[in-house]
Amino acid sequence: MALTTLDAKTALIVIDLQHGIVRLPVTPLAADVVVERCAQLVDAFHAKNLPVVKVNVAGGAPGRNEQARHSGELPADWAVLVPEMALQAGEIAATKTTWGGFHNTDLHAQLQARGVTQVVVCGIATSIGVESTARQAYELGYNVTLATDAMTCLNAETHKNSIERIFPRLGETGSTADVLALLKSF
Repeated sequence: MALTTLDAKTALIVIDLQHGIVRLPVTPLAADVVVERCAQLVDAFHAKNLPVVKVNVAGGAPGRNEQARHSGELPADWAVLVPEMALQAGEIAATKTTWGGFHNTDLHAQLQARGVTQVVVCGIATSIGVESTARQAYELGYNVTLATDAMTCLNAETHKNSIERIFPRLGETGSTADVLALLKSF
């Protein structure tokens, strides 16, 4: 499905554009391209006085899994947002310890207090933080839009799966340019 509309109360949610994540090997887009496109979206949402949420991750869920986890100390700046994503006045900050931005944060309450009915999600990693946040937003009743050229992943196959198979079931997909064009009509 193509991107059709943005609600009058739409928020932008930028996922995990922090030092520790943007330094990871990502594909198909370079992290700096994603950061640049997300920054364009941030600027456009600010220009329309729409809410901007910046999410970072500072931990992980405690359950067992088959993949090895990082062991040892993380770099001191690991959870710090990159300079292009530094918090600006009026923005919502959410620090998560699981994949999705809503679980165990006050993000839903913050958006509800602002009357938000739709979210545009972008960031890193497509199949992890972005997809989990989009799933949670969908389950909470938000209209979900995914700016698919403003995200990248740790694996090309999982990125493609999210964009082609999962995201169309959660909402609408479009490019950064598509979102920017719809914002111009506000």
